[in-house]
Amino acid sequence: MSDEVQTWIKETVSQNPVVLFMKGTAQFPQCGFSGRAIQLLKASGVSNMVTVNVLEDPAVRQGIKDFSSWPTVPQLYVNGEFVGGSDIMNEMFDNGELQTLLKSE
Repeated sequence: MSDEVQTWIKETVSQNPVVLFMKGTAQFPQCGFSGRAIQLLKASGVSNMVTVNVLEDPAVRQGIKDFSSWPTVPQLYVNGEFVGGSDIMNEMFDNGELQTLLKSE
């Protein structure tokens, strides 16, 4: 794992209030889980988010898994903290936690 990639990931999540590491882009998600994550964020009122397409760089794709110790993508970060993947986002959305968390960003 490259220190350079880890540094870049750390800077990205700490300098942006909402960051989603995903397969594809917000406009064109490349998997259902990433698409669902974008839907949940938009439904929660997020307009200012940074998305990172992990398919563009294998080092970032592996690096984000190492960074969070979470084996799958998408991964959501809010205010520098790892929130979870699409399943966790879905649960949080259903009980209102995701909307509350994102309103604070």
